[in-house]
Amino acid sequence: MFALRPASPADRAALYRICLETADSGADATHLYRDPRLVGHIYAGPYLAFEPAFALVLEDGDGVGGYVLGALDTAAFEARLEREWWPALRERYPDPADVPLGARTPDERLAYLLHRPQRADPAVLAEYPSHLHIDLLPRAQGGGHGRRMLERLFAALRGAGSPGVHLGVGGSNTRAQGFYRHVGFQELARAPGGSLTLGLRL
Repeated sequence: MFALRPASPADRAALYRICLETADSGADATHLYRDPRLVGHIYAGPYLAFEPAFALVLEDGDGVGGYVLGALDTAAFEARLEREWWPALRERYPDPADVPLGARTPDERLAYLLHRPQRADPAVLAEYPSHLHIDLLPRAQGGGHGRRMLERLFAALRGAGSPGVHLGVGGSNTRAQGFYRHVGFQELARAPGGSLTLGLRL
């Protein structure tokens, strides 16, 4: 049986592990990265640190099996990361800008993002100012757990005054795309590389 509860600082290692084990379009990316913390530094750590009211974990007898992490005001969240999160990581991970794009390792591609974080499109933020990440290990998939996690997060965002939430999904991750559309997300934009931005009105 899985229980859904608020995340706590004690869950940080579990969130980082799940983030890595789902980072290859939903599959385990442990073999891709030399530094197992790097993915979590970008996609999990800052949410637990700065948006704990919108961080939930799914837990069973084997521990944490999934999470959903949200940011209420994406623009303010990005600004805070620029002030308080990225600087220390930039000191730890060198900027690989001098390495040709095709020659960069997976770690270097993420380090590049640390130095040049992706910014949300202001046109999207006008109606969908919040955003989220959700990841579930295989044992937690199915059974309606993902929908339950999202509904809990949607309620929290709605209660805090958000009119809409968005997320990004890789173009090759068709399973995730199907899930998001099933719970009500609609396509807002498609990047040249195939990644999608989906949004849902709250």
